[in-house]
Amino acid sequence: MKYLLFILFGIFFVTTNSFPVENDINNLKYGYKGCPTGEKDKLNVHLVCHTHNDVGWLKTVDQYFYGANNTIQNAGVQYILDSVVQSLTHDPKKKFIYVETAFFSRWWNEQHDSMRHAVKKLVCNGQLEFIGGGWSMNDEAAAHYNSIIDQMTLGLRVLNDTFGKCGVPKIAWQIDPFGHSREQASLFAQMFFDGLFFGRLDYQDKDNREQTKTMEHIWKGSANLGAKGDLFTGALPNSYSPPAGFCFDILCNDAPIMDDPELKDYNVEQRISEFINIAENQAKLYATNHIVMTMGNDFNYQNAATWFKNLDKLIKYVNEKQSNGSRVNVFYSTPSCYLQALNQANQTWTAKLDDFFPYASDPHAYWTGYFTSRPSLKRYERVGNNKLQSKLLFTEGFKKQLTARADIEEITLDFLKKAMGIMQHHDAITGTAKQHVTDDYYQTLAAAIETCHDIVNEAYEKFLLKNKSAPVLKQYFCNYLNISECPISETSSPIAVTIYNPLAWNATHYVRIPVSAKAYKVMDYNGNTVDAQIVPLPPSVYKIPGRNSTAQFELVFETRLPALGYATYLIRNSTSQVVRNKQASIIKLKADEDWILKNKFISIFVDGKSGLLKQLQLANGSNLTVSQSFYWYIGMNGNNSKFENRASGAYIFRPNGTEPINLGNNVTITLVNVRFYGEIFFLG
Repeated sequence: MKYLLFILFGIFFVTTNSFPVENDINNLKYGYKGCPTGEKDKLNVHLVCHTHNDVGWLKTVDQYFYGANNTIQNAGVQYILDSVVQSLTHDPKKKFIYVETAFFSRWWNEQHDSMRHAVKKLVCNGQLEFIGGGWSMNDEAAAHYNSIIDQMTLGLRVLNDTFGKCGVPKIAWQIDPFGHSREQASLFAQMFFDGLFFGRLDYQDKDNREQTKTMEHIWKGSANLGAKGDLFTGALPNSYSPPAGFCFDILCNDAPIMDDPELKDYNVEQRISEFINIAENQAKLYATNHIVMTMGNDFNYQNAATWFKNLDKLIKYVNEKQSNGSRVNVFYSTPSCYLQALNQANQTWTAKLDDFFPYASDPHAYWTGYFTSRPSLKRYERVGNNKLQSKLLFTEGFKKQLTARADIEEITLDFLKKAMGIMQHHDAITGTAKQHVTDDYYQTLAAAIETCHDIVNEAYEKFLLKNKSAPVLKQYFCNYLNISECPISETSSPIAVTIYNPLAWNATHYVRIPVSAKAYKVMDYNGNTVDAQIVPLPPSVYKIPGRNSTAQFELVFETRLPALGYATYLIRNSTSQVVRNKQASIIKLKADEDWILKNKFISIFVDGKSGLLKQLQLANGSNLTVSQSFYWYIGMNGNNSKFENRASGAYIFRPNGTEPINLGNNVTITLVNVRFYGEIFFLG
């Protein structure tokens, strides 16, 4: 069956009662309530303790959570959360932020009640703060805004249902995506985030912003929304890493702070001097006397004590230097507390109106390769989004027919929501994960889509059973329409095809169904005959690996769909000569003959000699000359040891030279004369 490509926009927040952590939630310190204020005459350094946990990258999601396959990467998220919670519980002055709800939710579900109560107390006291809060940290180039909204909704719902007001994130945190879109800023503003911090921006843009002290600014996310689309935005100083030399994780090799004077390697004076120098230099790049340092990195804090023990010493000895004239004042903080300090600084900020695309990390590394890397995965994510949205509308429409409570709970399909949330991750939809991880994404999404199919099929059949006038039908999904394969439509007659329209207005859509016979009759839900044609498939389709189909044609007809509804069309084989004569014909052009493809909006002129487009004519009579060619760029080989040795790959698009290879100025084309429209079905 064919489905419309549709867009559903919605942000949902669920309000829950506060938890019995304290009698009066207003006295707790979550959000901005427990923030350190800093000092007016000091350089206030906000230490943000954090970990960045990719929802799949070098290892699969499961491997990352459990710490499996550590020969690839030493990373175990469950140990990070165990360790951090233990450290925070022992010292109320310490703070930590967490981002990826997909991992936190899994960890939370494994905890006993006493641990859950302790964590709720940490959250409501402002020690453990959720930042961003989406199911994953989504990409901003390859992800569709519909799916971004869905994954953010899922993550925020889980946090809100678990922690109430205490768990609502106030800051968006996009520290690792490979460039940033204005639309993403607009979405965050509409989700009521107070600010956004990110890590990656073009190296030239960063140099300029550091020189002009404009690393922080107001991002105007929408020309239409005005102030409602504005969002305070800051670029972090070290992407999301600690200052050079001050990584205290078990994965790092930087020297710890050794403060026993009797030690031969006593290094307090040296380390504190180095840190103060870094802080003063960073302050030269920012506009206020408040600066932020991200103290963490990928999968850090598996042993949180190594971090906190050294940061405690750092805070103590740096602040002691104030008695000797130092102005550096260091303390544990969070991105929301840092934003509050900037807001209270009464600073005038510059405005940003466009995207942070493309992102280049150096002169030879423009991160635009991932725009198209693993296109089949990108397409499959769109299929998943399609299934998720149609499922939601379909099941809503039939809820009244499903009286048993178990039936209503069964159609929630959290499995598909979570799988789609993972797919938005900036190493998933981008196509930048390792192959075995990408295979795992495919498998998870496939299983989730199949579950969706089962539930929709069951809901539809229950609806038909309750509708005494409806015929007894079995509901199926055609999963391989992208290769023109559908066993049901190829072998069965009659069949009923149901098409959904989730749009809030009536719509028309051309449906293409793989078929094996040469004549069919199509009727709408009122029994009226629908004009249809048989269109031959390109011969190249027959050769697609894995295609198991005898179909050499597609049945094409126009459907008319009600707003937020569906329509069913009946298709049966026909021996009528009238129907048979409606087959589309293949047109063979002469070398000096042009061909025109047109509808009521535009006419496309194809050069009969070259087979390439030559002219467009709009309905208003405007003519546009078109020059079409086909080119190929050879990727640059390299070992990435130096900037000039950057290799082209999944992340980076870098051609070997500036001139592409011309594949020729002549192509072979086959034109199909469809009564509804003209079609070029093969270029080669």
